[in-house]
Formats: sequence, structure tokens, C-alpha cells
Amino acid sequence: MTGAALGSGPQAGLGWVGIVRLGLVQASIGAIVMLVTSLLNRVMVVELGLLASIPAGLVAWHYAVQLSRPLWGHSSDRGGERTFWIVGGMAVLALGALLAVNATILSATEAWSGLALGILAFAMIGAGVGAAGTSLLALLASAVAPERRPAAAAITWILMVAGIAGSAALAGSLLEPFSMGRLAVVSGGIALGALLLTLVAVRGVEAGVRRSMAQAPPVASRQAPSLPFREALRSVLDDRDARRFTAFVFVSMLAYSMQDLILEPYAGLAFAMTPGESTMLSGAQNGGVLAGMLFAGIAGSLFARRRRRPNELEGWIVGGCLGSALALAGLAASASYGPGWPLTLNVVLLGIANGVFAVAAIGAMMGLAGAGEGPSEGIRMGVWGAAQAIAFGLGGLIGAAGADVARWAAGSDATGFAIVFAAEAALFVCATFLAVRRPNALPTMSRPIAGDLA
Repeated sequence: MTGAALGSGPQAGLGWVGIVRLGLVQASIGAIVMLVTSLLNRVMVVELGLLASIPAGLVAWHYAVQLSRPLWGHSSDRGGERTFWIVGGMAVLALGALLAVNATILSATEAWSGLALGILAFAMIGAGVGAAGTSLLALLASAVAPERRPAAAAITWILMVAGIAGSAALAGSLLEPFSMGRLAVVSGGIALGALLLTLVAVRGVEAGVRRSMAQAPPVASRQAPSLPFREALRSVLDDRDARRFTAFVFVSMLAYSMQDLILEPYAGLAFAMTPGESTMLSGAQNGGVLAGMLFAGIAGSLFARRRRRPNELEGWIVGGCLGSALALAGLAASASYGPGWPLTLNVVLLGIANGVFAVAAIGAMMGLAGAGEGPSEGIRMGVWGAAQAIAFGLGGLIGAAGADVARWAAGSDATGFAIVFAAEAALFVCATFLAVRRPNALPTMSRPIAGDLA
């Protein structure tokens, strides 16, 4: 199998419509994941009265299964048809979600049988997310022109957030009055709808990329990898830049996710916010994330196009990480300052910095994914996806457990949370050092990225 290179001209590779269509796939993934990590979590704990550790353990299990991402990425590298792995992964994800709903319903009468089915279901969910998500990012990495990567990253992740929010709103409106039967019907409809949207969104996209790339002046040719999985994985980990970027992804995403479960409790305990007020605070943070993503995506792409230096995403990564560290330091300081602290503004600024960092990091990931020998976008994206999954799985747990321990040791709720926020800020500073010490990590316009889609 041969591949045409991705030229630097605006007509080569994936266009804006194609980027949006692939972003709809990410929205579909987010919609289904919302069902199993948020809705079913609440049903298990509130309606069924199960221990909170049961759904938390199942969610952690689905992250653990995503350690298989490098294998899925390598398979899509070898097969050359990313669409097959995207659609197949989404089918497994949708089926896993349906089994998870059935497991939840079964748990009401047969606890052990429900748990066993839940373990199988969440394994399928993790595998489906890994296969579909990794192959999707690999396709974007190999097919998007360098100057479009910041905007492509922003579009993809904004649509994912939209998918999560949209499915949550739809499910919330259709589940009233609540019943287990209604839960099964609504969840099945959302899962089926997400799968159908994926089928429509990816139809013809990869073939269109091939035609576009075939018309571009060839710069390099990349052969399908002949190495078995273990050797291909070793070749990625032996690459200093790829190895350091893996460490950066893990540290930054650990810092990114540690405050997920403690921000609202902190607002309630230290600032006496009501549940409604703390929920609005979380919404303000998510709004800041979207604003940061939009800003980094638009400004980053415009800057790259005018300067013809798309590798300067590193500056956006540094700015996002340091901005996140400063905002978290502000949260730590707010514990001492008290209710007079502008907490909402602080949280919005944290969201903006997080959004800038996330888009820039994903754009950089796309660039570095194509820097290896042969078409290796899939396995590289898989390695970084696995690092992210581990970080997300540990982040919430470490943040919550760390807050509990720190509150007990300090004898003060506010001080305990402040210690965790300060630790998060330190992690973002560490991530900044990892980001700036990656020589030649991001490809430039003078080193084009070859595609592997022919």
C-alpha cells in the first residue's frame, strides 16, 4: 500500500466540511459516553441505592480497557481503512452502552448478575471508545493540513462537548416521569442515533481525502508498517520526542482532571454555595473552556497561516498550561481570602486557560503523530490516548482522595482543598517544562506529513 503526501496547499487533504463531519463522530462518542458515565452513575446510586464505588469502579474499568488504544491505532495503520475501525468501534460502543443499561436494570433484582454484565458492558465501552476515537484522531492527523490543525482540534472537541450537552438535555427531557423501561428506550434511541449519525458523517470522507491527496504534488511516500505490534510500539517509545510528549500528555491531563470532582464540593463548603449555585459555577467553567477552545482554534490557525509556522502551537500550550496554573493558584488563595474572592471569575479564567491548552495540545498531537517512519499516526495517537485515559482515570480519584486526606490533616475544609489546587498548579508547571523541552517535536511546513490513505 502506498500513500500520497499531504501537501501544504489549501486544497490538499481534508477540507472544513470534512473536519466538521468527523467532529460529528466525536459528538456521537461523547453522547454515548455521557449515558454510561453520568446518567447510569446517577441511576445506580440514587434510584437503585447502590454503593457509589460500584459505578465509579466501572468507569475506572472502562478507562483501564482503553490501554488497548495503541493496538487499535496500529491495526488502523496496517489496514489503511480508518473508516472501518471508526464505524466498528462505534458499533461496539453503542452495543456496550445498551448492555450497560440492561446491567443497570438487572441490578435492581439480581445484583451479582447485573455487576457481571456491567463489567462486560464497560469493557466493550472502553474498547469501542478506544478503537473509534483513536482511529478518528489518526485520520485527522494524517489528513488535515498543518495550518488547519488548531481549528480542527477546536471544532472536534467543541462538537464533542455539544454531543455531551445535547444528549444530556435530550435524555433529561425524555426521562420524565422516570422508569426503568423509559430509561431503556431513551438510552437505546440515543445510542442508535449516535451510530447512525456516525455512519452518515464518515460516508465518503476517507475516499474524498484520497482523491484530494492524489491531486497534490507528492513530497514523500510512506509504506504500511511491516513491524508487528510490539516492535512498532517500541519504535514509538524509543523516539525521544514521542516519549516526552507521552509524559506531557499524562502530567497535563492529570492536572486537568483532578479538580473535576472537587470544585463543586469546595464551592459548597468554603463559599456556602447552594447546589444550584455550584452547578451554575460548573457551567461557567465549561463556558470558559468553550471560549478558550474557540479562541485558540481561530487565532492559532490564523497565526499559523499568516506566519506559515504551524509548529508554533507550543506557545499556545505553554500559555494554556501557565494560565491554568495561575488560575488554580488563585483557587488555592481563595481558601484564605474567603467569600469576598471573585470565585466565578476565577473559575471562568481557569476554563479559558484549560480550553486554550487542550486545543493546542490536540493540534500538536496531530502534528507529531505523523512525524514517524511510515504511516504511524494510529499507534502514536493510541499511545497518547492511553496516557490520557490513565490520567483521567487517576485524576478524579487522586483529587477527591487527596482532598479528603488534606482536609483531615489540616483540620480545615478550605485548607484541604487549597492544598489539592496548589498541587494541580504545580503539575501544570511541570507540564509546561515538558512541553518546551521537546526539540523538533512538531513538524514544520518544510517537513510535510505524508498520508497513508491510498
